[in-house]
Amino acid sequence: MEPQPLEQIGWGSVLLVLSSACNGVLAWYMLRAARVHHSKALEGDARHLFTDVWTSAGVLIGLIAAAITGWHWLDPVVAILVALNILREGSSMLWESSQGLMDEALPPKQLQAVQRLLDERSAASGGAVRFDSLISRRAGSRNFVDVHMHVPTEWTLGRAAQLRTDVEAALMQIVPHLRAAIEILPLGQATVFETVASRAARHPEEDSEGI
Repeated sequence: MEPQPLEQIGWGSVLLVLSSACNGVLAWYMLRAARVHHSKALEGDARHLFTDVWTSAGVLIGLIAAAITGWHWLDPVVAILVALNILREGSSMLWESSQGLMDEALPPKQLQAVQRLLDERSAASGGAVRFDSLISRRAGSRNFVDVHMHVPTEWTLGRAAQLRTDVEAALMQIVPHLRAAIEILPLGQATVFETVASRAARHPEEDSEGI
C-alpha cells in the first residue's frame, strides 16, 4: 500500500454531500412506494441507493479524517469498511428476495380486519349466514382470501350470489390488491375436507392402518 496525498478535498466533499442528499431523498420515496406495492424490485433499488448514501458518508469521513490528521492510510481503511457494509446489505437483500418467492399469509392486522368484517356480516344476518375455513396468502403484490359462506337452504341462488358479491367488494376495500374467492354452501353442510378431518378424529386407528 502506497497512499498518495489527497487533493481538492473541499470541492470533492461538497459534491459528495450534494449527491448523497439527492440519493437519500430518492431512496426514501422509492422505499415508501416499495412498501405500498410490496415490490421487492423497488425495495432493492431503494436499498441500493441507501447503500450509496452510507458509502458516500464513509468516504467523506475518511477524507476529512485524513486531511485533519495527515494519516493517509485512513482512506483505504474506510474503503474496506464501506465494502464490507455493501456485502452485508447485498446478502441481506438476497435473503429477503428469496423469501419473497414463497407464498405467505396476510399480515396479522389485515387478517384480523378480514375476520372482523366476516363476523359483522354474520351478526348483521342474525346468525343466518356463517363464514368459516378462512385461508389467506400473499404472492408478491397480490393478496388472496378464500372462505366458505354458509347460507340458509331456503335462500335462492341469486340472493346468496348477491351477498357474496357484496362481501367480496367489502373485503377488497380493506385489503389492497385483493382477490377474494367465496364458496357458497348450504347452512349445516360440511365440506369434504371437514368430513374427512372429522372421521379421522373419531377413528384415528383407520388412518394409521392406511399408512
